[in-house]
Amino acid sequence: MNLIHKDFKAGKVKLRVTDLDDLWYLSHLIDPGDLLKGKTTRKIKIGTGENAKTVKKPMTLTIEAETIMFSSAGNSLRINGKVKEGPEDVPRDSYHVLELEIGTEIVLEKPQWLNYQKQKLQEASERNYLYLLCLFDREEALWAITKKMGYEVLTTLQGEVSKKRKTVEIKKDFQEEIIKILQQYAERYKPEHIILASPAFYKDELLKKIQAPELKKKIALAICSDVSERSIDEVMRRPELADVLKNSRARAEQLLMEELLLEIRREKLAAYGKKEVEKAVHAGAVRILLLTDEYVQEQREKGNFAALDELMKLVDQLQGKVHILSAQSESGRKLNGLGGIAALLRYELHE
Repeated sequence: MNLIHKDFKAGKVKLRVTDLDDLWYLSHLIDPGDLLKGKTTRKIKIGTGENAKTVKKPMTLTIEAETIMFSSAGNSLRINGKVKEGPEDVPRDSYHVLELEIGTEIVLEKPQWLNYQKQKLQEASERNYLYLLCLFDREEALWAITKKMGYEVLTTLQGEVSKKRKTVEIKKDFQEEIIKILQQYAERYKPEHIILASPAFYKDELLKKIQAPELKKKIALAICSDVSERSIDEVMRRPELADVLKNSRARAEQLLMEELLLEIRREKLAAYGKKEVEKAVHAGAVRILLLTDEYVQEQREKGNFAALDELMKLVDQLQGKVHILSAQSESGRKLNGLGGIAALLRYELHE
């Protein structure tokens, strides 16, 4: 996301959507009641009677957001609301949908920008640190690239290797195939780091075979239990990658969830579920509030978003932090299992 201009005192920011992850961020930044100004098209009736015709006319409109709809495919964000400013031939308070996609420029105006919202805006506008992961063993390999809201599996590869107790002709060097694909992805995505992970010593063997210095200097090694999507999350938590992944949002969220689950097991500094978290927030005990995007969307659909928004504002006012996790990530799935809302506390709450 390109942050073109910001004036938090006036409540306005101007921004440009540069990738699909930006839409996910904006789906949480835009609240009902916010004003959005952007270019759009609208059907306008020209003429009267039999000569009347309807045409699509390009224009700039300002609407007051009412509903925020993030497509399940994640490729568009539709904001529906009443028109507040625009050409004379567009009735005020008539409804219009602004559709945001890659390349869209908008001005977003809020009555007040809270700290967690400024933080989210900053996250979205910062450089997206890409990490290329390759998990492999002697028979298969998996490649994935990190995104702002999780990761994407790029491809998998099945090798033709000799099996125990069988003699099979090996048609090609499996590790050379892995290196070839690594080079292709490194050129395409230009990742900050490349993580090679394997059980046992396969990763060390592969690293010795890599000759290209530009490729080799980006590589970090890690251990994984197997070659699967589940193990991607395991690799992202590995302690040997703490420095390499210091800018990874996914790793930060995983560590928060580990801390939360530990405190729940200890029955100490944690609360989860709507009632328990609300109680902790009103007691001023919440250090970090954790929500999933799915939970936020559910509250919008049920008409409960105003109450949730007040809860987040209260955490913000009391110098707490708010983190919204993607329900598609491992951390988000775990949080959904706890009701979609939880909190890490400053101190224990007693009955």
